[in-house]
Amino acid sequence: MPTDNADTICRQLADVFSSHGESLYVVGGSVRDAILGRETKDIDLATSATPDEIKRLLAAAEPDSIYDVGEKYGTIGAIFGDGDDALRFEITTFRSEKYTPRSRRPEVRFGTSIEGDLSRRDFTMNALARDIRTGRIIDPFGGLDDIARRTIRAVGNPDERFAEDPLRLLRAVRFASELQFQIEPRTRAAIARDAPGLADISRERILEEINRILLSPVPSVGLRLLVDLNLAQQVLPEVVALRTTSQGRRSKDVLAHTLMVVDRSPRDLVSRWSALLHDIGKPATLVTDGDDVAFPGHDAVGERLARDILTRLRLDVRSTERITKLVGLHMRANQYEDEWTDGAVRRLMREAGEDLPLLLGLSLADVTSYREAKQRAAAARVRRLKARADAIAEQENVQAIKSPLDGNDLMELFGGKPGPWIGRIKDHLLGLVLEGSLHQNDRERAVEIARELVAGGETGAVGGANSS
Repeated sequence: MPTDNADTICRQLADVFSSHGESLYVVGGSVRDAILGRETKDIDLATSATPDEIKRLLAAAEPDSIYDVGEKYGTIGAIFGDGDDALRFEITTFRSEKYTPRSRRPEVRFGTSIEGDLSRRDFTMNALARDIRTGRIIDPFGGLDDIARRTIRAVGNPDERFAEDPLRLLRAVRFASELQFQIEPRTRAAIARDAPGLADISRERILEEINRILLSPVPSVGLRLLVDLNLAQQVLPEVVALRTTSQGRRSKDVLAHTLMVVDRSPRDLVSRWSALLHDIGKPATLVTDGDDVAFPGHDAVGERLARDILTRLRLDVRSTERITKLVGLHMRANQYEDEWTDGAVRRLMREAGEDLPLLLGLSLADVTSYREAKQRAAAARVRRLKARADAIAEQENVQAIKSPLDGNDLMELFGGKPGPWIGRIKDHLLGLVLEGSLHQNDRERAVEIARELVAGGETGAVGGANSS
C-alpha cells in the first residue's frame, strides 16, 4: 500500500466487513503498484458484499464521503481525508461478467469468490489480490512472476480478453509505456489482430488512454507500439502516415523525429500533444526534387489536421485551441534570427499569448540532431528569443496593443458596411503599431493611412464607402 495511513484504513475496513461475515481484498493495480514501489492514492478493493451492503458497511467506517462509482456494476467509492492527503477507495462486489462482443454494455453478474473475480481481469499483473488481514497474496495466474519479469500477459486467452473489452488493447500499450514493461509475444500478436475492435470504444475512453501514454515517462515507447500493433491505424491514422514520410537522405523518417520530440517535451498534455502533432502536415505537403525534400506550408496544414484529430477524439475546446495554435506557430519560433525586428517579436508574442513558454519549449525539443553543436545552437537561439520577449514584456503589455481605429470607427469614416475590408485595415494598422511606426493613440495618422489604403484599393470592396 502507498502509505501507512492507507494500510490503517484498509485494516479498519477489513475488520468492519469481516465482523459482518464479508471478505475484503486489495486487488488489481493497487497490489501491482505496491509490489513495484509505486505510490497511488487510489486503492481498489473487492468484496463478497453486495453494493447495498458496501454502502452500509462503509458508513460504519466513517469516511469523509461515499459516492456511487457505478452501483449497477457493483462499485461504491469512499474518500478518507481531504486535500492533498485524501485517499480514494473503490470497493467492488466480486464479479463474473459476461460480455457480448462489440457491445458497450457488459452484462454484469456478481460472483462468489476472489479467484473468480480475478479470472475476469485483463492482465496477470493485475489479476492479484492481497488478503488485508493476513497479507497473503492470491495469484492464480502467475502475475507475480510476470511482474518480476516486467511482462504484460493477458489472463487466459488474449483474444477473449480483448473481445470482452477492446479498451484493453490500449491499456496494454499504456502499461508498457508507464511501467516500461514488455508485452509478451502471444498477447502482442492478439493486440495487432484484434485492433479493429477499438471501433466499438467511445472516443472519450480512447482519449484518456492516449493522454496517459503521452504523460508516461518515455511516451515514445507507447506511441511506437500504437503504430506497430495496428492500433494507431484505428485511432490516429494521421500519425501512421509519418512513418512512411522521409525527411531526406540520411535523415530520420518523420515518425522517428516526432517520437524524439515528444520524449524531449515537458511532461504536460498541451506540450506533448503539440509535439506529437507538430509535423502532422508533412505527409500532405511533401515536395521532392531529387534527394531534396521540402514541406511548404506544413505548419498551416498541420494546424488544420490537428484540430480535426483533437475534435474527433473530443479533447476539451480550450486544450484543442492551445495545441493547434502551437502547431501552427512552431515554424515561426524555429526560424527566429537575431535580425528580427521588435515588431516581429511582438507579433509572435501576441499570437502565442500565455503559451509562449510552451512554444519555446517545442522549438527547443524540435531539434533532434545527434550533433551536440546543433543542439547547443538551438538552445542558444531559444534563449535569445526568450530574452528579447522578456525585455519587451517589461516595457509594455503586448496583448493589450490594438489598432487605433476599430470597426465602428472605420464604418463611420467610410460609410461602409461590415465586411472583410475592416479586418484588413485593422490588421495593417495593428502591424504598424507592433512595428513601432504608429502609436496606438494616434488616430489622426491612422485615419490618413486608412484613407490611403482604401483609395489604393488595397482593402477590397468597402461597400457603400465614400473615401473622398
